[in-house]
Amino acid sequence: MPAPVRRWWQHPALIITLLVVIPPAGIALAWTSRWGQAKKIVATVLAGLWFLTPFLGDPPKETEADAKTAAVASASPSASPGRTEPPSLVGRNLKEARATALAAGFQALSHDASEGSAAQVAEADWKVCFQSLVTEKAGAIPALDFGVVRTDAPCPAKDGDPIPYPKMPKVVGLTFAKASETLGPIGFGKIEPQSAFTDVTLPAAVDDWAVCFQEPEEGKEISAPGTTTAALKLVSPGTTCPGAPNTRLHPEPVPVPTHDDDSGSSASGGTSSGGSTSGGSSSGGSSSGGSSSSGGSDSGGGGGNTVTPGAFCSPAGATGVSKKGTSYTCKGPGQPRWRQ
Repeated sequence: MPAPVRRWWQHPALIITLLVVIPPAGIALAWTSRWGQAKKIVATVLAGLWFLTPFLGDPPKETEADAKTAAVASASPSASPGRTEPPSLVGRNLKEARATALAAGFQALSHDASEGSAAQVAEADWKVCFQSLVTEKAGAIPALDFGVVRTDAPCPAKDGDPIPYPKMPKVVGLTFAKASETLGPIGFGKIEPQSAFTDVTLPAAVDDWAVCFQEPEEGKEISAPGTTTAALKLVSPGTTCPGAPNTRLHPEPVPVPTHDDDSGSSASGGTSSGGSTSGGSSSGGSSSGGSSSSGGSDSGGGGGNTVTPGAFCSPAGATGVSKKGTSYTCKGPGQPRWRQ
């Protein structure tokens, strides 16, 4: 009887190679080969030991260098958030922001966020508009750079842009209450009501009074609203605004000029004198009449320094006397008049 044909997978070289490289496959093929029983058992045991040896050995000992690397790796997650996610301090006072940054492990730098380069001497007077993480150097403490402006100024659109200061709106024609509401967002230090007339006193409540004049003027840029006062000159409801501020609602009455009694006495005296002389002789009457006229001129105002009390005069500061001999000075208030 002829010997059975050996299949290619029963070749000894292939089986031994698989026993070394892939022990389970080699063991399976060994048992299908023409090897004797003893060879199959030996091949199975050796291949099995070879296959299980890596799983039965002790784990490698951790070196000191590996331990340090693991310690650094375990510490990195806790330190990483502080470096990559610094606290957001935009809108905070610069003094508070600096203290918070230092407490979080960051250095704190600051610069003027406007187009200027003002130094931040009083940190409490500045607020943070922008912040950025400064690029870290090896071994250096990370730093936050704050772009700041003064607390009463608005933040610019971008770091380094001009500050968009507010402009004074028009409030003339509004009531004081509505004008105050309109000016509120600007943040004036004070909104002060004033009377548009010098002879009118404002009451305690002026919410319904109308604004006739405003200071600052419409369109003026308010660079320091916190220290600026908005003055609104008002009139009572139903009252027409004056042409200019600081005028009188009721003009000063014009004083009526007073006539001294000296004028009448002088005229009477002159007439009497003329009549008396006239009775003596025609020549004498004529002469006496001239004398009487002269006397009337001295006491009745014909001289340069005789004045009428209450009459308009110029220049201011000039002096004169009335017919009664009273001294007067050309002075105000208002248009100069002869006053004591």
